[in-house]
Amino acid sequence: MTYESAQNVVSRYHHAWTSGDIDGAMDLIDEDIACRAPGVDLDGKEAYQSFIAGFAPTLTGITDIAEFADSDRVALFYYPETAATTTTPAAEFFTVRDGLISESVLIFDRLSHGPPDPVRGAQ
Repeated sequence: MTYESAQNVVSRYHHAWTSGDIDGAMDLIDEDIACRAPGVDLDGKEAYQSFIAGFAPTLTGITDIAEFADSDRVALFYYPETAATTTTPAAEFFTVRDGLISESVLIFDRLSHGPPDPVRGAQ
């Protein structure tokens, strides 16, 4: 069986979830995905979907910075824009196996994506 490149899988996933197509994004996720994110370890597709579906509606935009691929591993760097911030970068490191994302390490500053500070406003 032939699979598309890991970079294509991750690019399609990233475009889907950042466009609000959570179901389309989950079509590219392995049932047994392991995700390490700030403050939480997510195991399994259901937990991962809940996590992504909870954040995706807060996006007001996305600015991609860079994408790097090495065989079955892909790294993305981008600015997820929300009401709280447009300047806090995020990084994700994926492993793709058999055409599906099986592992993810997500790095971002959780506090920057909280509600805007009423005194300071959005960053």
